[in-house]
Amino acid sequence: MVVVKQVNDGGSESESPIGFRLDPASGVPTYLQLVQQVEQALRLGYLHPGDRLPRVREVVAALAINPNTVLKAYRELEGKGLTAGRPGQGTFIDGSVAPATLPELAGLRHALLAWLEEAEANGLDAVSIAALVTSTMRDFEERRRDRSSRAGGPTARSRRKAGGAA
Repeated sequence: MVVVKQVNDGGSESESPIGFRLDPASGVPTYLQLVQQVEQALRLGYLHPGDRLPRVREVVAALAINPNTVLKAYRELEGKGLTAGRPGQGTFIDGSVAPATLPELAGLRHALLAWLEEAEANGLDAVSIAALVTSTMRDFEERRRDRSSRAGGPTARSRRKAGGAA
């Protein structure tokens, strides 16, 4: 069973439009879960420049986590150019990521919901579905890297020689 904790889900003007959730069974560090949720919300168009993230004390109180964890996530987001802190006001979205286009997103979401219903009908629970998706994503990334290297794209070795990330 997955335990999900959430902090606010928007509503009034003073609240943030994002609600953070934690999944202790995911194996992903807490601060990275927060970072990933902001990035996903930006990508899906739920957050926009100027939106305020929940204040550190709000996240700490709602999720019962260490303030340093929230600060680390917010620093990471600032380092990526996605947020900016305003003393006494909070942390605000200041950048963006490439959004998914809504017409394509709607079709893909519909297909994914149908697939999830089929997976559930075949006896898979949420944890099994997540494991299947994770392993399939790894396979997909590996095949994409293989296609790129066959097509003359940079290999890990050439990126290391050039000083890039491997």
